Order: sequence, then structure tokens, then C-alpha cells
Amino acid sequence: MNKTYCPSLTEYKRRLSREVNIGDLPLGGLNPIRVQSMTTVDTMDTMGSVEQTLRMVEAGCEYVRITAPSVKEAQNLLEIKKELRKRGCTVPLIADIHFTPNAAELAARIVEKVRVNPGNYADKKKFDVIEYTDSSYAAEVERIRERFRPLVQICKQYGTAMRIGTNHGSLSDRILSRYGDTPLGMVESALEFLRLCEEENYYDVVLSMKASNTQVMVQAYRLLVQKLDAEGLQPYPLHLGVTEAGEAEDGRIKSAVGIGTLLEDGLGDTVRVSLTEAPEAEAPVAKALIDRYTHRAQEAKPIKELVDSSQLTVVREEGSQQNELTINNQQSATSIPIDPFQYHRRATREVLNLGGQNVPRVLVDLSRVSSVEYADLRAVGHLYSAFLDKFQMNDLGADYIYSSQRPVPFMLPNGLKEVLDYTAWLDAGQRPDHYPVLTQTEYATAGPRHPELNFVFQNLASLTPPMLAQLREDLTAVIILYTDNAHAMPEIRRAFFELLNNGVPNPVIINRQYPELTPEQTQLYAATDVGGLLLDGLGDGVVLSTELLSERPKEAWLTTLDQLNQLSFGILQAARTRMSKTEYISCPSCGRTLFDLQETTAMIRKRTDHLKGVKIGIMGCIVNGPGEMADADYGYVGVGKGKIALYRGQEVIKKSVPEEQAVDQLIELMREDGRWIEPVLLEEPVVG
Repeated sequence: MNKTYCPSLTEYKRRLSREVNIGDLPLGGLNPIRVQSMTTVDTMDTMGSVEQTLRMVEAGCEYVRITAPSVKEAQNLLEIKKELRKRGCTVPLIADIHFTPNAAELAARIVEKVRVNPGNYADKKKFDVIEYTDSSYAAEVERIRERFRPLVQICKQYGTAMRIGTNHGSLSDRILSRYGDTPLGMVESALEFLRLCEEENYYDVVLSMKASNTQVMVQAYRLLVQKLDAEGLQPYPLHLGVTEAGEAEDGRIKSAVGIGTLLEDGLGDTVRVSLTEAPEAEAPVAKALIDRYTHRAQEAKPIKELVDSSQLTVVREEGSQQNELTINNQQSATSIPIDPFQYHRRATREVLNLGGQNVPRVLVDLSRVSSVEYADLRAVGHLYSAFLDKFQMNDLGADYIYSSQRPVPFMLPNGLKEVLDYTAWLDAGQRPDHYPVLTQTEYATAGPRHPELNFVFQNLASLTPPMLAQLREDLTAVIILYTDNAHAMPEIRRAFFELLNNGVPNPVIINRQYPELTPEQTQLYAATDVGGLLLDGLGDGVVLSTELLSERPKEAWLTTLDQLNQLSFGILQAARTRMSKTEYISCPSCGRTLFDLQETTAMIRKRTDHLKGVKIGIMGCIVNGPGEMADADYGYVGVGKGKIALYRGQEVIKKSVPEEQAVDQLIELMREDGRWIEPVLLEEPVVG
């Protein structure tokens, strides 16, 4: 099976997709990557929808999507469009359709594009497992095709574009019964509709594979590209998005992990960042992600090619956990040792508490903080109580701190280990509770070593055959892998391939430096660079470095370190590799929403954010739940004005709870399941 999914794994090349006209603003082809978002006002509120659309356009939206859950909303799109055009706003409008083909067929005559979800457009989701024969399955597919055909013909007649948008959480019972809850099921759900479009010679199609789980989302988009090519279908443009990303920092990190990973590989023609915030807040985040790639090809340094990625094929051993990619038509094939469509963590030896089966670790660079005091460790998640004279670690407590040449002058709390420069480790007496970090030159020279753990700086260029051989035999070495290439993630990935192909099992800490960026840029860039590697199963830890920043007061450094520590844990969580806090799968609100999502999400977070590893879905309506909650442990779903349904997984437990009682009853449900823990108030540290 051919495993090609992007133009190049080592060089920045954007996938050349088919151009699709959406109003007077074309998408795909050689056009810029476009920004879009979705209104949250009730679609029947014409003036409210118009005013919000104008604000969204001002914030940078190039397309605006509006929900049309029934015929009356679809009809009102005409009034919204008339008012916008009267005010001189020509932004293309997109109708968002879920369960109602008749609304889609009406909207397609009015707006520039319609979005349909194949999981619930003429299909059904009741969480039933259905046994199909090949003939009964084919008959069901044909029934759906005939229900979909009129929309295709209308779009073709009116010059209306279409997005076929699969959502992980709303795969139909039919697809789930045949393919399971998999990226392949997501892809096949869209392809069933797409094949009919091509039969009708209709090609103004955009595709999306959205999920709240970033691993599933990235795998599905990659597999979609591969399947389009394998079936000889057109290279349709891709709409990128992570569903229900959430709010604030978590929502931005999660979006960047999913969307940024695909942008790195040259995939994507339009971006929508789904935040539980006003839609005007989404466009700047999408634009910041996109802008990073405007000059990427010119800024990047060449990376040593591994293979010609246009000639990849797969060799799969029966029962093997690992798929191996090899080159066609070559005697000695060089392998790409990861499967881009399925998560497998790189197998490594365990060194102390790094690698092996350990969760990825967080290392924080404390080297620029002078005269470290007890209270300063709060910035890395370890809180000191002067009253109790002891430390308390919160769920975001760093595992290692790097103090360079200046050892911390007091005993560190349990669970926190210290890393020093090699020369400082030697000078400090080679203490067993200090761990040295060596440059390549220091490591290549024989000298004293820590008996358990030694960190070694490496980059792609330093991984020479002698260095690889030395690392392979060293049971104490952990690599800190860095790059100064603007095309950073692919170069580090290329270095991982070098380790894998040479059988080097040492754990690797991913190091990224962002010396002159705003905190917002750092957040998005680090989530992309580190998160993309973690999604491929690469990396046993992270250190986000600040060493190149200019001199600043100590308080400013501590604030930055606190941000970087939280960011590191946030990336690990968003990539599903280390769950250290409560996860909220909350939709971004739209005209269907039955309660104030931002206010409700904040209220639920306030009551539950101490429940480490619990996933809570917060959905504004039945369209976005329970299916869209995907793998949430508990769900809070609007089912009517002031009425909430509470879910355990995808099973509704309480159907119509008054909104003012719903959070208390959600907590009671967790208590019944033994998942509730009373919050513990941590002692406030004494500063000074």
C-alpha cells in the first residue's frame, strides 16, 4: 500500500490542490491559505448575524459560515446576504448543514458554499451496531447517494461550492459498523459522497476530517490525501480544523498541535480554529498559524533527504506493531520508520525515569534566574509553604530543572531533579543528585560520567556514524535534540529517523528555542513543532528554551518560566501523550447553541479543573453532542431552552436537567462513579 501523504518530509512544499471558486474568492491551487470562522448568533436574528459577520471580517475572516439547521434558517440566509451586500461586504457565505437535506438544497441556491456532514446527512447515528452483508451495505450506500444527488446537481447548476466535512464524533452507525471508530472510517465516509460528486462531473469540493483527538485528526487527513491519490480522484483542497478545541490557552495549543502539524507537511488550504470564545477571537489565531509558512521555503535550510517521498511504498509484516516504509525500485531500501496513519510510540530504553514506558518528561531552563529561592520553584509547579516548611507539587510540576553553572543552593523537593553543565557538575563534586548535560565535544571525549543519567546535546548534523555508535552502546545517555533551522519540526523528525534507522534506542528530549517571539506566537509555534513530533510517536520529553532572550528582571523571568512550564504540559496533553489535567472538549458555539457556552464552560472548569485526566464534553446542542464529544468521560449537552442532558460516555444518564442544577448533578454523577475528588487548597507560598 502506497503511504505517500505529503510532497516532502524534509523540504517545505505546499500540496498543490485543485482550485475551487467560492464566490469571488478562490480556494486552493496557488492561492494563499484562507482564514474562516462561524457565527454564533441565532441565524433568525438577521441584524445580529450581519453585525457579527462584519466584526469577523474585520478580524480577518475571509469566509463566514452560518448554521442552517432547518428550512427557515436556510431561507433567512438570503436576508443576511442582502443586508451584507447592501453594506458593501462581499465575504462569501457558507451554510452549515447537518440533518436536513431540504435545508441544504435551499441554501445551495442562496450562498456561495454549503457544508454537509456525511455522518448525519441522510444517514443516522443512534449508537446501534448493525450487521451488514455486502449487498445490504451497498443498498444502504445507494439509498444515501440518491438522497445526496439532488444537492450535487443544485450546486453544479448554481455554481455553489461544497465542503464534505467528516467529524470523528458523528460517524454514522453504518460506517462505525463497517470500519470502526477509525481514521479510515472518517475517510471512507467522505469518499462515498465524493465519488458521487465526480460521477456528476461536479468538482467544486473542499474536504475536511475534523476530530477533537489530535492524533485521530492528523492521521485522518494524511490518510485522506493518500486515498485521493490512490483512487485517482482530484487533489481537492483541505479545510483544516480541530473540533471542540476548547477555550483560552488549551484551545489554542490543541488547535496548533493538530492544524500546525498538517501545515508543516504542506497540507491545508483554509483554516478554522474552533475556540469556545467569540468568533472574532478565532481568526487572529488561524492567521498566526498560517503566516508562519508564508516565507518558510525561503527561510529554511536544506535538510538531508531520506528518500524520494513520491516513491514510498509500505512493507507490512503480519502481526507487526510497526509499519515500515521503503523505496520502490531500489536494491537497498532506506526506511522511513514511522507509520503516518497510526500512532506508535518510538521504542526506547529506560534511563532513570525517561523513555521506556514512562510518560514524556518536562525539563525547564532555570539557568537565567539568579539566586534561586524556595518560592521561585512555584514557576515550575513546585509550591513551597513556609508555614509547613515543605513543598507541594501540583499536577503541572516539572520533572527536571536546568541550572547551568549555578546549582540550586538548597535541597530540591521529591520529584524534581537538577541538570547542570558538565563542567559545573565536575566542579560541584559529581554529586549523585545532579545530572550533567554534555556538548557533543565533551561527550566524544572520555571523562567522568554519572552512573545513571547523562544528557547529551545533539542535532541532525552531529549524528555521525561514530556518534550514533557511541550513543547506541551508552545505557545512561539521554539526547537533547535541537535545531536552528526555520523548518524545525521536519529537521528534528529527520534526526529521529536517523536514530531509528541506526537502531539507537536512547530517549530523546525535544528542545525548541523561541528567543524573540511574543508569548502568543511561542504558544502556537511550540505546540506545532513539539506536538507534531509527539503525534508521530517521537519524543520522551520537552524543554522550551529561553536562553537567547535579553536580560530581564527576575520576576519577568519567573513569569516566562511559569508560562513555558504550563505550555510544555499543555502540549503533552493536547498530543494525548501525558494527561496531567482535566480536559474540556467544548464546542465553539453557533446559532444552534442553547446556553451561554463561554460562561458555562468557565463555570464547569471552576468546579472540576482539579480532576486530573478526566475528559468533560460541553456541547451547545444535540448536533454537537453526544457524538462530537467523541471519547469524553462525561457530557453536558443542551437539549432545550434551560434544559441539559448529562452523559456518561455516549450514554445519556439524565435527559432534561434544569440548567441551574446541571453542574451539581454532573458532579454527583462523577461521585457515583468514584471519579470525583474533593479539591485540595494548596498552601500559598510565602514570597521573599
